[in-house]
Amino acid sequence: MLKGNGDGLMAIYRWQGKTRSGQERSGEMEVANRDIAVATLRRQGMVDVKVKKKPTEIILFPEKVTEKDITVFFRQLSTMINAGLPLVQCFELAERGTEKKSMGKLLKDVRTGLESGTPLGETMRQFPKDFDRLTCSLIEAGEQGGILDTILLRLCTYKEKALSLKAKIKSAMVYPAAIITVSFIVTSILMIFVIPVFGEMFAGFGADLPGPTKIAMAISDAFVTYWYVVVGAPIALVFGVRYLYQTPQGRYQIDKLLLNLPVMGDVLRKGAVARFCRTFSTLAAAGVPILEAMDTVAETAGNMIIEEAVLAAKESISQGQTLAMPLEQSGVFPVMVTQMISIGEETGSLEDMLAKIADFYEEEVDTAVDNMTALMEPLIMAFLGVVIGGLVISMYLPIFQMASVV
Repeated sequence: MLKGNGDGLMAIYRWQGKTRSGQERSGEMEVANRDIAVATLRRQGMVDVKVKKKPTEIILFPEKVTEKDITVFFRQLSTMINAGLPLVQCFELAERGTEKKSMGKLLKDVRTGLESGTPLGETMRQFPKDFDRLTCSLIEAGEQGGILDTILLRLCTYKEKALSLKAKIKSAMVYPAAIITVSFIVTSILMIFVIPVFGEMFAGFGADLPGPTKIAMAISDAFVTYWYVVVGAPIALVFGVRYLYQTPQGRYQIDKLLLNLPVMGDVLRKGAVARFCRTFSTLAAAGVPILEAMDTVAETAGNMIIEEAVLAAKESISQGQTLAMPLEQSGVFPVMVTQMISIGEETGSLEDMLAKIADFYEEEVDTAVDNMTALMEPLIMAFLGVVIGGLVISMYLPIFQMASVV
C-alpha cells in the first residue's frame, strides 16, 4: 500500500526488536523509507531492530465501496453524533469496526481531511466516486444548520428507498433481456446443429420438400454459413450501444427511446418521476437552496430527458416562474405530478407534496413491474411455442408425407 505525501511515497514496514529490558516486540509502521523506520524505533528505545518492507498486495478484483456500505455507515455516524462523540472519533471507531478494507481506507482518508480542519461535506467532495453531489450537499446543509445527525438519518432513508427503486427497475429490465437471450441461444443451437442433421436425412428422400421445411432449412443454411455474424452481431450490438451511451448525443437518443418503449417505458418514466420527487423533497427538507437543489436533482436524474426538463425548470425559476409550469410544458412529467407540485407551491407545502408523489410512484413502479411480468410470461410462452413448435413441425412434415404415401 503506497500513498503520496509531502515527503514522498509512503510504504508499510514490518519490524521486530527488543526493549532495553529484553522483551520482544513487533509491529508495522507506515513511513517513507527503511532508515526512518529504524531511526524511529531506536528513538523509542528499541534494540536489535530488524525492519523489512511489507510486500505489496496484488488485488485482482478489488473490493468496492457500495451504496449499502455508505448507508450503514451514515446510520452509525448519526447515532454516534447524537451520543455526543466528536466527529473525528466517530470516524476512528467506524474505521476499526469495518471489516471491508476499501471502506476502512475511505474512512481513514476522510478522517485525515477532518483532522486537517476541513469540514465533512467539503472533505467528502474529494471522493466523488463514493459520495455523490446529493450526499455532499445534504451533509453541508446539516453542518451549517447544526442538525447533522438528523440529516444523516434522512439521507439513509433516501438511499434505502433509492436502492429499493433501483433494484425494482433493474429486475424489470433484466427479466425480458434474459428471456430474449435464452431464446436466441436455443434457436441458434437448433439452426446450427439440429436442422442440418434433418437436412442430410431429407437429401436422400428424392421427393420435393414442403414449403415450411424449405424455409427452415434455408434459414439454417444461413446460420451455418454466417455463424460468425450470428455470434458476433449481438456482441457488437451490446458494445455499440455502450459506446453510444457514453456520448452525449447517443445517450440522449437512447434515453428518449427507453422512455417511449411500450410497457417498459412506463416503468422507467414512473421510476424517474419517483427519483426526482424523492431527491427534491430530501434536499428541500434539509434547507438546500432551490436553485442548488435543482442542479443536484438534474445530476442525479439518471435520464438525460428528465435532466433537460429539470434544468429548463431551473432556468424558469431563476426568472421568477413557478416549478410546476416548466415541468408541465416539458411533456415528460404526468399531469397529476405537475398539478400536485402546483398545489404544493401554492400552499407552501412543496416538500411534503413531493414526498407523497414519490411514495405514490414508488408503489406504481411495484405495480407496473408486476403487471409487466404477468403480461410478458404468456407472450414469451407464445413466442417460444411458435418458434420451437414451427421448427419441429417443419422438420416432421416430410416424414408425415412419406408415411401417408406408404
